[in-house]
Amino acid sequence: MKNPMDTDRPDETILIERVDLEQKIGKIEAGLAPVLKRNGQLVPTQADDMDGDGNWDELVVNLDFLANETITLQLEFVAVADYPDFEKRTNVRLGIVQEDHSFKEVDQYFAPQGLDGFPTIAQGESVNWENDKMGFRNYFDCRNVKDLFGKLQPGLIIDKIHTPEMGDYHKLADWGMDVLHCGSSLGSGGLAMLENDSLFRLGSTDVYEYQKVVEGPIRSVFDLKYKGWDVAGQKLDAVERISIYPGKYWFQSDVTVTGYTGQKQLATGIVTSLLKNEPYSFDAGKNFAAIATLDVQSLNQDELGMAVMVPKDELTAIDRTTDINFFKEGYQTVPAKNFSHVISETYYVAQTLANEQPTRHYFFAVWGLENPKWKEIDHFRNYINEEAEKLSHPIDVII
Repeated sequence: MKNPMDTDRPDETILIERVDLEQKIGKIEAGLAPVLKRNGQLVPTQADDMDGDGNWDELVVNLDFLANETITLQLEFVAVADYPDFEKRTNVRLGIVQEDHSFKEVDQYFAPQGLDGFPTIAQGESVNWENDKMGFRNYFDCRNVKDLFGKLQPGLIIDKIHTPEMGDYHKLADWGMDVLHCGSSLGSGGLAMLENDSLFRLGSTDVYEYQKVVEGPIRSVFDLKYKGWDVAGQKLDAVERISIYPGKYWFQSDVTVTGYTGQKQLATGIVTSLLKNEPYSFDAGKNFAAIATLDVQSLNQDELGMAVMVPKDELTAIDRTTDINFFKEGYQTVPAKNFSHVISETYYVAQTLANEQPTRHYFFAVWGLENPKWKEIDHFRNYINEEAEKLSHPIDVII
């Protein structure tokens, strides 16, 4: 594996397809999974079954690279039942409330329907995912808005949120807290469709389903599946596949939409309700465009930075919604949460939707209390640019 860039690259996660391995070494015996060693020592890997057929499809490896470094690894096979354990640095969880008020983790579940109100059935009200840097959640109800957990130290916390052990996650604790107010915005990367200058929220749909794909030490992946997304009279289906990796202040979203005619624009954005300064838009590396905010806008009244990055050649619009509080104007979708289905207080970016193919964006989040450098937009912007260049110059893998 070779780093083609003249810069250090810690926490690089590399995917190797099973079919690529088998082209070089022949068919791999059933019941065996690959591990990798460097100078005789195991490096963090996982072998992931991505299509649910009971057989692994992708080998995932996490490594630190120096500038222009080439690393040689030895491939071995072990029984799947004996696969080694590595430090867990990613996590995904949907916990469903039980009769004793505890939460049971599930790998698949359907959210309640309806815009008039909803029961709180999920731990943290959400599907939750995290790495060792930040935590995220997507409300598992008609709001369907993304939210943030800020962390003060590396570690995994979502298994404990909404439990007596952790206490109120809206208040600052030794691990961190819920740092974002979402209101009726898109929060931290919620989805919408831009159609004739209007935003149509991916909110209450006929079907809203969670499906875990893989959960492991160096990658976790899950799907949010929707049927009956009403966009200007068309009923669309959508799948958002979210992937998260260690050491990164971002997650990856791949959205596939079907059932429409004509050209569509997928939008995602950032809440602006506590924003005081102007937001930013800029080129990120050579191949990406980004929108970002950084301000004293966390619920702890300190610096919080958020950004969305999309391929530059897919960019169609960057804009800001009205700041009208539509809930107070009478659009009272969920009174208990002061939530309106109409999207407001959002800075958003739109991109061309690939017909029946995944459309990808990256959502970034940093918290100034976790690291003082995140108090400055220049540091945040530099980080986004660096990550864009790394994504444009993946690690070269030679088998």
